[in-house]
Amino acid sequence: MKFTNQTMQEIIAELSQEITSLQPGDVISFDVLDPDEGGKYAGEEVIIEENVFLYHGYKSWTDLAQLLQCKMLTPHGSTYPFITLHFEKLQTFTFHNILPEDKKEKYGIDSIFFNINKMEEPAFLYYYLQALDNVKLVQKKRVLNLGINRGDEFIALKSHLDNITYQKIKLVGIDHSQSAITYAKMLLPEKNVELYAEDINALDSLNLGRFDLIVSIGTLQSPSINFKPFLMNLVQNYIDKEQGALILGFPNCRWIGGEMLYGAKAPNYAMSELSLLFNDVIFAKKYLQQHKFRVTLTGKEYIFLTATKITSKTE
Repeated sequence: MKFTNQTMQEIIAELSQEITSLQPGDVISFDVLDPDEGGKYAGEEVIIEENVFLYHGYKSWTDLAQLLQCKMLTPHGSTYPFITLHFEKLQTFTFHNILPEDKKEKYGIDSIFFNINKMEEPAFLYYYLQALDNVKLVQKKRVLNLGINRGDEFIALKSHLDNITYQKIKLVGIDHSQSAITYAKMLLPEKNVELYAEDINALDSLNLGRFDLIVSIGTLQSPSINFKPFLMNLVQNYIDKEQGALILGFPNCRWIGGEMLYGAKAPNYAMSELSLLFNDVIFAKKYLQQHKFRVTLTGKEYIFLTATKITSKTE
């Protein structure tokens, strides 16, 4: 298979038909114009030896692979001016649909989810660190993480600070999975870290007091949590009234075959459908603004809502 001057619409139609018949793990290979041979914008005409090609960069091809639920493997050289691309159809297994015997351990150390390290995904890490800077992490004294799991967000926070500043911050993490909390305690043995294996719906029973930063990535969208009243309870009873801040991560992706695929998926939809995501994000933004928070939205595969309390000092 070789693409020269075909439009992306034509390419998608042909590849989609071919990939439909593939099994997970199967690879489809095809030749395209080497992106290093010229062109800047997708679809720009490139003339080589009187032949017309349409330019597409590697970003276009990796995006297409993801949309077709494939992984793009290492390209190989071909006859000039082509290279050969390889798309591998992803395995269909995903932690999203697994129902373990112990519901508390759906995200425990023996789960598929536990293999995921969001901090090694630049599209997540970049915006998370940006959010920590936006809330002025270095000024915080008490930080609560809801859904800490194996501790990735706290480990990145620790690496983002010098040791003296880090040790001055009280870090509290809560997760439903006992095995995940046990693992996180091994990675975060410092005296300024407290981790609890507890259902966050029972947050009030822990008597934790107020925090000047609350972080929660993906957890508040869990089916067991009534998002809107839960968020209101956090704002009214757990965030410092003067210097409080939040970082909420809303998943706009699904993890399939080891890949972070863009686009949230609502129940009963085969395609990515973002209505529920936008509903929660916009509610949170409006509610926090009503309570005198400055709110920003960033990110892509995860939408990061960052909220900082507006005071006379910050205005």
